[in-house]
Amino acid sequence: MFRSWIDAIRRNHGVEHATVAVLFTRTGPQRIAGRAAADGFFILGSVDRDLLLSCAHEALSRMQHGEPELAISPHCGTNIAVTAALTSLGTMRAFARHPERRLRDRFGDAFNASIIAIVAAQPLGRLVQRYLTTRADVQAMQIVEVRSYFPGVRKVITRGA
Repeated sequence: MFRSWIDAIRRNHGVEHATVAVLFTRTGPQRIAGRAAADGFFILGSVDRDLLLSCAHEALSRMQHGEPELAISPHCGTNIAVTAALTSLGTMRAFARHPERRLRDRFGDAFNASIIAIVAAQPLGRLVQRYLTTRADVQAMQIVEVRSYFPGVRKVITRGA
């Protein structure tokens, strides 16, 4: 039961990414955020309801017809979390490595570790999305409707995730 709930969230997360990619293709980049749930996903931002519904239908159809890569997004919060974790670990390691040295002498090591971590986080973030936070096997999914909760808060309701 728990596994199926997590898998539903991961599938909706992938369709959320695909929907945002389609939306950005149609309108250009804009300030929005998304949050996946087991029964759909929220889009936070100024997005027309009918446009969002159309983008969600197109995104799901494209994923179902051979574009699973739409589930992976360069704008995902997973990328930010991976970057934060790697830079934190790299910086901590650099500062702990030579405790006998003065703090200012270890700053360069910490800076270099942070740069390496930021570069490494790019491909690692995509891998974390692919294997942990999204799923692209959405053949059984359907877009049901878009609900508006508050100004700037809409939820795409799905079935079959």
